Amino acid sequence: MVEIQLVQGDITESDCDAIVNAANDHLWMGAGVAGAIKRRGGAEIEAEAVAKGPIPVGSAVATGAGRLRARYVIHAAVMGQDLQTDAEKIRQATTSALAVAEQLGVRSIAFPALGTGVGGFPPAECARIMISAARQHQGPSVQRVVFVLFGADVFRAFEQALAETVS
Repeated sequence: MVEIQLVQGDITESDCDAIVNAANDHLWMGAGVAGAIKRRGGAEIEAEAVAKGPIPVGSAVATGAGRLRARYVIHAAVMGQDLQTDAEKIRQATTSALAVAEQLGVRSIAFPALGTGVGGFPPAECARIMISAARQHQGPSVQRVVFVLFGADVFRAFEQALAETVS
């Protein structure tokens, strides 16, 4: 069974093997998590990502991680060019990112709260969807899923959802 951890902080500082970018289907890295990854890891991450796009919403691709501590950035397309998302897109993007992590053979992966920034999706519902997808994941490689959450409100939403799945 996958170990699930919650951390309040900056995903670009994660010590996981891979970090997930909340991406759009064209894989341009503008604001939010994507912008932070690009600023910290380098423009080469975006250049490599864009060369692999566009991809279907709900799918994911991996790139190198530039100057980040992680080895890979997994770009999970949680929205299209309309910058809108929904529960099914978040579920698919989470599952796809985990599948890519398995293909890469990584043991640990860090996720942001997909779709809650630019996409405006409610953090509590996002937390339930993503934690459920992580709990259902089965594979030989991924041992640890870390949700790295930037704001206190989003962290509390994930904390509550995790507590509900344990009890």
